[in-house]
Amino acid sequence: MKKLNETEINTILQDLQGWHFIDNGLETSFEFPNFKDAFSAITRIAFEAERLQHHPDWSNSYNTLTIRLTTHDADGVTEKDVEFAKLIDELVA
Repeated sequence: MKKLNETEINTILQDLQGWHFIDNGLETSFEFPNFKDAFSAITRIAFEAERLQHHPDWSNSYNTLTIRLTTHDADGVTEKDVEFAKLIDELVA
């Protein structure tokens, strides 16, 4: 899959609220009312990650989930990351 250039990524980010292009990846954080809601979101995302065979780098601290998407084979952001970011936004909404 083709690595997107910075201009393409910045254009895409206009439609991805809360996502940022940092160190060759897409990153965001979500804050939930409590740990249970954060963990529920993680579980929903994990099932989709496995289905897509595209796994995020993430961390969870109590009610906050931080996610980083990058395609390691392409050494950067690809359309696969963009589509997964959109799906994550739907799952968390």
